[in-house]
Amino acid sequence: MGSGYMFTHYRYLIVLIILFFRIMAKTSKSESGTTEKKPKTKTTAKTTKTSAKSPSKTMRSTASRVAKIKTKAKISQISKELTSTKKDPSSSESKSSKKFTFSSEILKTDAEVRNRDGYTEKIPKKDKHGVIIFTDSEMRPNLTPKEVLQAGSFGGTYFRPIYSSVTKTSYEKMWNELPSNWLDKMNVKTHVASSIYIEKVNTYGKKCGGSLEMWETSNWIVEQDPYGWFMWYCRYYLGRRSDDDERQIQRWKNCCGEKGRWKGNLIGKCVRGGKKFDDVSVSPVVRQTLQHWGYQLTQKDFDVGKKRVKM
Repeated sequence: MGSGYMFTHYRYLIVLIILFFRIMAKTSKSESGTTEKKPKTKTTAKTTKTSAKSPSKTMRSTASRVAKIKTKAKISQISKELTSTKKDPSSSESKSSKKFTFSSEILKTDAEVRNRDGYTEKIPKKDKHGVIIFTDSEMRPNLTPKEVLQAGSFGGTYFRPIYSSVTKTSYEKMWNELPSNWLDKMNVKTHVASSIYIEKVNTYGKKCGGSLEMWETSNWIVEQDPYGWFMWYCRYYLGRRSDDDERQIQRWKNCCGEKGRWKGNLIGKCVRGGKKFDDVSVSPVVRQTLQHWGYQLTQKDFDVGKKRVKM
C-alpha cells in the first residue's frame, strides 16, 4: 500500500505542476492581449504644412535666405562700382596713346598733292552730261570731292578730330591733306571739322547718315581710310589706287548706280508724287545722302529710272 500511495501522490503532483504551468501561460497571454496599444498617427498633408518646423530646420532655412540676400546685395554693389568706374569710350584714358596729326606740307592744287602723295592715275574729267568718267572703273559720280564739300555736306563734321577703333589711333587736322583750293572761302571750323553736326550747313538742311562708330562696327571702315568712304573717294579721285577700290566702287553702285537703292528711292518718290526730278521738297534726306556719295539726280537719269517705277 505504501508504494501505491506514493505513486498516486506523485501522479497528482505532476498533474498539479502541469496545471500550474498552463494557468501561468494563459495569464501571460491574457495580460499581453489586454495591453492598450497606441494608435498609429497619420500625418496628413495639411498637418505637415501647418506643423511647426524643428528648430534646426528653421535655422538652416533662415541662414540660407540671409546668404542669398547678402549675395544679391554684393552683386548689386559690384555692378554699381563697375558702372561708376566704367570709362567713356570717347575718353583719352580708355584709348590707345597713338596719335596722328597731319603735318606734311599743305599744298594748293590737285597736281601738287598728287606729286606729294605719289598718286599716279590721271584725274578724271566730266563728259558733256557732267558725269565724271573714271577710265578704269564703272563708277560714274557727277560731283567731285571739292564740289561735295563746297555744297555743304556731313553737317560740317567730316574731317573733325576722331579716334579710330580700327587703327587704334587718334587723328587730327586731316583736312590739310586735301588740296587747299578745295576749301576756298570755307570756314573749316564749322563746315569741315566741326565737333558737332550742324544741319544748316548741309545743302538740304537735313541730317543724314550714321556715326563713325556705327560704320566701324558694321565693318565698312578699313585701316587705309579711317574716316570712311568719302576719304577713299578724295584719294581715289586724286589718283591713288588700292586693293580696296573694288569694294568701295561696288558700294557706290549699290547707292547711286543705275539701279542704286537711294537713287531709285528718290526717283520713285518723285514719280509717285507727281514731282519734278529737282523738286527739293521731295525727300531732302535722300538727296543729302546721295550728295555725300558724289551724286546729284539729273533729268537724264530721272527719265531712265522712272520707267522702272511701279505705281
